[in-house]
Amino acid sequence: MTQDRPTPPRTRTDGLGLSWAAIAGLAFLGVPRAVLHDLDLVQEGTLVNALLVAVPPLVWVVVALAARIRRPFATLVVIGLCYGLDVAIIHQSLWPLAFEGDPPRLGGNLADVDPATQEGVIRFFAVLSSIATGALVGAVAGAVAALLGRARGVAGTDRPEDLDAGR
Repeated sequence: MTQDRPTPPRTRTDGLGLSWAAIAGLAFLGVPRAVLHDLDLVQEGTLVNALLVAVPPLVWVVVALAARIRRPFATLVVIGLCYGLDVAIIHQSLWPLAFEGDPPRLGGNLADVDPATQEGVIRFFAVLSSIATGALVGAVAGAVAALLGRARGVAGTDRPEDLDAGR
């Protein structure tokens, strides 16, 4: 008689090499900059802003290398997408504070469109822009991690033969 054993909980996502909690936590590292920027507490061109921009993706790369993630490019793109979604939520939430009663408006032939419609269109594209920017940051960080992983000789750093083998 065989007894069914409960399946142990999975701590890592399929193929990404990190748990969803770790992915969310790494993505969340970019949130302080979005909040501080929207509240006008940090300005572009300052050392603090540069650190808030550069440190999160650098941490992503370090974690990917330290965890010896087999597919760092894919993993960091997912982290970037989550980061972009976080930034989109922050920007949308802080929209009224960021623009203090003077939200952006469409110009040219679209200047006469209803202001509520203009705001909806601009907000929609702001969300898309945040998510695309996050994906791009993740892709750049992922490419760096994959290249550094290959240089270090880490097995399975986004090599086609590893992807085909289902590793």
